[in-house]
Amino acid sequence: MSLISEILNYNESFVESKEYEQYLTTKFPDKRMVILTCMDTRLVELLPKAMNLRNGDSKIIKNAGALVSHPFGSIMRSIIVAVYELDADEVLVIGHRDCGMTGLNSEKVLSKARERGVQEEVLDTLHNSGINLDKWLTGFEHIDEAVVGSVNIIRNHPLLPKNLPVHGLVMNPQTGKLDLLTEGYDATPVKTNPEEFPFI
Repeated sequence: MSLISEILNYNESFVESKEYEQYLTTKFPDKRMVILTCMDTRLVELLPKAMNLRNGDSKIIKNAGALVSHPFGSIMRSIIVAVYELDADEVLVIGHRDCGMTGLNSEKVLSKARERGVQEEVLDTLHNSGINLDKWLTGFEHIDEAVVGSVNIIRNHPLLPKNLPVHGLVMNPQTGKLDLLTEGYDATPVKTNPEEFPFI
């Protein structure tokens, strides 16, 4: 049985037995917050449990490394929509220790892409179109700096209110312990180095 068949078979049973009823909520976050966090598998259940979050409490946005890598990319758009359309009053950026984006090397990623059939001509075309794959596929050296960098991009965003609390935290993916890096209630926006998060 394929993975998708297994999922669909389970889903049919889930719906028929009305297991969804325990998760019923609205599209508005009860705790009026939006969380940007990493897509790491260890956080799927651990992060909500460690923060005492139930279904419906928060908007949760996930990507590799909990990074805002572009001030007008899809991550920022999602945060802006959560604030203005879905009543989120606070933003939490939550990275984690032992993140796969730490030390991510573009050459290793592109080498694996080549092994999986991506042709060199495609990479050349992207390069010649002005897309810097080296910067785009490079991670960070220190999770604390990456989280604070993302927090600063959000705090400084021209489309967000200046009094929006934006917090930065790092989680231990084994224990769920949270360390507060920067608290957003009285924070003054700090100018972010544009070289740190270049436009892609």
